[in-house]
Amino acid sequence: MAMRLAHPGVLVSLLFPLAAIAVACADGEQPGEAANTAAPAGATATAVSSSASDVPRFRVDPFWARELPNNWMLGQVSGVAVDDRDHIWVLHRPATLDARQRGEEGMCCVPAPPVIELDLDGTVLRSWGGPGDGYEWPSSEHGIHVDHDGHVWIGGNAADDAHVLKFTADGEFLLQIGRAGQSDGSNDTEDLGRPAGIRVDPEANEVYIADGYGNRRIIVFDAETGDYRRHWGAYGDTPNDAPLPPYDPDAAPIRDYRSPVHDVAIADDGLVYVADRTNNRVQVFQKDGAFVTEAFIRPETLGSGSASGVTLSEDPEQRWLFVPDGTNNVVWILDRASLEVRDYFGRLGKNAGQFYRLHNLAIDSRGNLYTTEVNVGQRLQKFDRVE
Repeated sequence: MAMRLAHPGVLVSLLFPLAAIAVACADGEQPGEAANTAAPAGATATAVSSSASDVPRFRVDPFWARELPNNWMLGQVSGVAVDDRDHIWVLHRPATLDARQRGEEGMCCVPAPPVIELDLDGTVLRSWGGPGDGYEWPSSEHGIHVDHDGHVWIGGNAADDAHVLKFTADGEFLLQIGRAGQSDGSNDTEDLGRPAGIRVDPEANEVYIADGYGNRRIIVFDAETGDYRRHWGAYGDTPNDAPLPPYDPDAAPIRDYRSPVHDVAIADDGLVYVADRTNNRVQVFQKDGAFVTEAFIRPETLGSGSASGVTLSEDPEQRWLFVPDGTNNVVWILDRASLEVRDYFGRLGKNAGQFYRLHNLAIDSRGNLYTTEVNVGQRLQKFDRVE
């Protein structure tokens, strides 16, 4: 179901916290992490090639962004996007801050608004978000996207989050697709199931939703009206919600998505990339759902999986894919043509350039990457493209 209504957002001016100082680890030994203690290896039947001179390189900028005023603090940072003006949009979960972080036990702090817009220097331009008239704000904010018209899309992954929201850049409500608490499974064409990732195809003005933590599919709607268009599961099959066996890295790949279908991206050449997180794979489709190919990224990874998202590089050919991995806590760099893992950077840790529950990432027109962390990571980092 789609709903349309105008509602003024709340504008707040703020600054951003300074990251801790350290150096990003580009290559080298990986420490242990929650689910696996082995070092990242590459995709299936493919070694990581880290010496090629053409592979993008990145360096963390520990001084990027400004400090939050008024004792504001970020909770779990569950979404990041970059718009056509190279403004960085951040989505976080204020409800994940505990009593101490909310200032109930001492001098600091106050939860920041859920949606924050920054310029390239990290200066906050505006912020807004939260419950309002005419729409259902998600219980657990998850995923943000800014489309070609500058509209801001937001999802949620709590048990009752069965919808996505569309706003103007000022926070004025425009559209709701789905209804909170109304999910009816992976073949429901009106409601969602804890949607995780959102992308709008400017060519057709259709919104693709990685759906999600509850459902096992990609679903497409008209981005203006919210009307249903199509959906598909793994390999382009009709999705089903039957119980699945536990992930087994030695077993043949299953023909179903696992929870969550965590992200979706659309290349300029029309290919659609889907992050099937706990199956450790990225699948590729045509826009009509026809399956093209897939790649497995460190398939021995257990726990939360290795394919948390997929972001295309900024060059005209979009030669590279960047895949955040919240279990091994690295960013994988894939050659888009071959889907070969060419390199990775990062490691588990809390210093700048390290990650604690890396969640998703975005890229600006200069090739710089912005990463988010959930769990107790609770931060946004910037990695400058250095070559």
